[in-house]
Amino acid sequence: MAVIGGFIVFCIKLSAFFLSGSVALLSDALESIVNIIASFIMVISIRISGTPADMDHPYGHQKIENISAFIEGALVIAAGLLIAYTAIGRLFNPVTLGSLDLALGLSLLATATNGGLSLYLSRSSKKHGSMALEGDAKHLLSDVLSSIGVVIGLFIASLTGWTILDPLLALVVAILVFKMGTDLVLKAGSGLLDQAADDEQKKIEDLLNDHHPDFIDYHNVKTRRSGNKVFAELHLIVDPNITVQKAHDLTKHLEEDLHKELPEVSLTIHVEPPRAHGDAN
Repeated sequence: MAVIGGFIVFCIKLSAFFLSGSVALLSDALESIVNIIASFIMVISIRISGTPADMDHPYGHQKIENISAFIEGALVIAAGLLIAYTAIGRLFNPVTLGSLDLALGLSLLATATNGGLSLYLSRSSKKHGSMALEGDAKHLLSDVLSSIGVVIGLFIASLTGWTILDPLLALVVAILVFKMGTDLVLKAGSGLLDQAADDEQKKIEDLLNDHHPDFIDYHNVKTRRSGNKVFAELHLIVDPNITVQKAHDLTKHLEEDLHKELPEVSLTIHVEPPRAHGDAN
């Protein structure tokens, strides 16, 4: 859906450029090419991330979504730089703009289409916890923002005759797009570096504190995010006199309680007696 929608939007924006000769509209169309490539990458990454874990990837394939979002962020940055380059060239070589009324109408149609796609992907990303969908939604949102700015600026230019607004507006859009791409790259990169999942870790610790009478203590709580999954582990200190079966039942109970609240978290619990904890320190 995103790929097909992106292609339709590109065709509409390219038509708007040919009608008007506006560098801002050309930049908008060029960004749509990046959108198509990014959406294609997103579709592939979601399919791969949904495949079950195997011998070569025992933790699953979810991290492909971080890679996809990182690539999309890089493409957004590239789009911002390309828009800036084109706009700077037009600053020194201004041209008279053509049929702006029809061109702006086409641009608004393309913007509305992109806005609908962005909203749909954003809601889907929150529902499924997908980094790839979030990346594509933000990518399309950057296109929507740039398109709105272009339409407003060109409308003012058509009323005033200030053609210089065309490249200046494109430069402002380039800065906004570049920043959005940078933010996406940084967020995706943190996932690739196994950054701790702070919210999930706090909920795990809250759960442990609620069950504290059932064990002596816990330590070394670690979490890492991989796509829409979170992997966590901790050391649980139990009474050395309880049986292995009771220790197993306790850890299973904790894991089941956590799964009810956070189904995306895979928790591994290492059971140890007090002496082992003391030796470790």
